[in-house]
Amino acid sequence: MPSNKDASAHIWNNPKFHELVRKRTVFAWTLSAVMLAIYFGFILLIAYGKSFLGQSLSGGVTTIGFPIGVGVILSAIVLTGIYVRRANGEFDELNRQIIEEAH
Repeated sequence: MPSNKDASAHIWNNPKFHELVRKRTVFAWTLSAVMLAIYFGFILLIAYGKSFLGQSLSGGVTTIGFPIGVGVILSAIVLTGIYVRRANGEFDELNRQIIEEAH
């Protein structure tokens, strides 16, 4: 059985490891950029579209801003779910292959 140092070197030199790091990094930054765009878009809407956000949805007390705000929160949950799904599928499979090849 190889030592930890040998296994670490084998993993570091494995092209699948670099593929995993690249894919995970690009995917995480992409989802982060999407979430930041949604969040800052909402903040800009609050700053410059107060009259729009303050309009009543159906003549009652609920405004247009409320479902949009809930949408911002739900988008974070959805994006997290997308990341977890891919991490538990493709990323975990690559990780398993890398560990298997190191032993």
